[in-house]
Amino acid sequence: MWREPQAAAGSYGQGLCPWNDSWYCSRICVTAPDGTDSHFPCYQWIEGYCTTELRPGTAKTICQDTLPLLLDHRKCELQARQQCYRWKIYSPGFPRMVDVSSFEEMESDKKYALTRMTPCAEQGESSGNQYLPGFPMKVDIPSLLHMEPNIRYSATKTTSLLFNAIPASLGMKLRGLLDRKGSWKKLDDIRNIFWCHKTFTSEYVTEHWCEDQFFGYQYLNGVNPVMLHCLCSLPSKLPITSDMVAPLLGPDTCLQTELERGNIFLADYWILADAPVHCLNDRQQYVAAPLCLLWLNPQGALMPLAIQLSQTPGPESPIFLPTDCYWDWLLAKTWVRNAEFLVHENNTHFLCTHLLCEAFAMATLRQLPLCHPIYKLLLPHTRYTLQVNTIARATLLNPEGLVDKVTSIGREGLLYLMSTGLAHFTYTNFCLPDSLRARGVLAIPNYHYRDDGLKIWAAIQSFVLEIMGYYYPSDASVQQDSELQAWVGEIFAQAFLGRESSGFPSRLCTPGELVKFLTAIIFNCSAQHAAVNSGQHDFGAWMPNAPSSMRKPPPQTKGTTTLKSYLDTLPEVNVTCNNLLLFWLVSQEPKDQRPLGTYPDVHFTEEAPRQSIATFQSCLAQISKDIRERNKSLALPYAYLDPPLIENSVSI
Repeated sequence: MWREPQAAAGSYGQGLCPWNDSWYCSRICVTAPDGTDSHFPCYQWIEGYCTTELRPGTAKTICQDTLPLLLDHRKCELQARQQCYRWKIYSPGFPRMVDVSSFEEMESDKKYALTRMTPCAEQGESSGNQYLPGFPMKVDIPSLLHMEPNIRYSATKTTSLLFNAIPASLGMKLRGLLDRKGSWKKLDDIRNIFWCHKTFTSEYVTEHWCEDQFFGYQYLNGVNPVMLHCLCSLPSKLPITSDMVAPLLGPDTCLQTELERGNIFLADYWILADAPVHCLNDRQQYVAAPLCLLWLNPQGALMPLAIQLSQTPGPESPIFLPTDCYWDWLLAKTWVRNAEFLVHENNTHFLCTHLLCEAFAMATLRQLPLCHPIYKLLLPHTRYTLQVNTIARATLLNPEGLVDKVTSIGREGLLYLMSTGLAHFTYTNFCLPDSLRARGVLAIPNYHYRDDGLKIWAAIQSFVLEIMGYYYPSDASVQQDSELQAWVGEIFAQAFLGRESSGFPSRLCTPGELVKFLTAIIFNCSAQHAAVNSGQHDFGAWMPNAPSSMRKPPPQTKGTTTLKSYLDTLPEVNVTCNNLLLFWLVSQEPKDQRPLGTYPDVHFTEEAPRQSIATFQSCLAQISKDIRERNKSLALPYAYLDPPLIENSVSI
């Protein structure tokens, strides 16, 4: 396809479109003299005076191409993309990320097209981190100015994001909340922050947040439903005795019996033990590394039994119990909720979905040509991921960005948590069925995240199995695909830093291994992100349920907590409002959405994969129907894994 200046201008009307304006090409359809149509998928922006070469829509692995011309085309296409999409080290121990400076270099050459080669020179760090009017944090402006057109937000999505952000921010600003320091005068004042953005769930949380049963419920169906591990014995660092919890368990059982029955669970926030702390409003903040023991009672409710606020037992680390005074127990639970916030936001959410999915997107763009079946399969699940992560690094993770403005650990602590988290993250953690089995939580009742997640996992797995079976009929077909092996090898090296102990594959040898890996990638790019992202406003709008910082150290004795000391421990007014603004934005998926299983771009043109897509969509529709029917009987519906509400990719 050759785009001339005159042709481009003429197609839009003389004088209306300069020859170097961007042009989005969906696909080319060529009709032969005998009436046969040949489809050439493109789905990319074409910029400037250039030649773009497209192949027919039939997916081909490198083993299925034998003509030197076609093999050379694959090679040149990947060379061009590898020069456009370059890896960059954000911080030691982090998954590698996209180097946006390469896009500025490409933008400077108006002949750029996706498949064109351009030499790239190294650039230094941009120095445009500054405050903008109306924004409470610094923004790294240069990193947002040059985004390769094929991965940036559409105008619709950009506009929608701004319209979500500006009114909420302006409303807080006009009421003086974003600038108000000091403690909340009373808890009820927190209700008025987002008086016009209430949801059924946020109101439910506000009413039930201090109840033990709801505290336990959130470990199953809140925004971080991956923390629980079943215990068969207590760890030595948590010296709870049977007498401590006997009043809670009742006369018919004891702690040892419940351990043997598999009814005792632990949430361990060990990763926070050495996390750096930060200052907010020029005041030192504090972090705890709690151990929270929970019991599955005969009624099927998960109840907190005991909380220790450090990893080291001793006289200065009392074990708090539900039988303690009201404010002592509530403060202990709030410290756990603060630990939940830090682990969830930094690791469960941003590291394990956003950053890993960025690495998957990068490897797909760099190692798989347009005609490769895995490229066609995964591309919809990488849509906008590089863009949204670039926005996050420019506004949240940058020095004096929002993380520095609202969290007790700040940016330095974030870097520590994520690098430590990645060093301990495994392939078992990444694969939902394996993770549930390893944590011993397959039998807990009312675990809707697990139940819905397993159904979606199975649907994705069946879909991937059908499509990959069409292109990879044998072990040899997997092993001999050099592009596939380069792709998985790059993911292993760049996302997991070549760590063998992670259990992630560096090479795939069978169709079964390939199907599992692809299923896990698609699930984490879509369903898992929805599960840990979409409820942030619902569960965090009532700030005491998800405080981003704590202003007093963890209590070392019992009987000292009062309402005033509790309020003086919670985040200050401006810190609260800045954090809730973030919760609101990330929970509102901007327009231009594509729900899971929606593939308007026709990358696969063969009948077999298109039939597999239709079957997948039908399966998701049935899952949605089942979820909505179940939710009718729930006091608090769980809809975060309802397929129409799951975005295909990490895009917010």
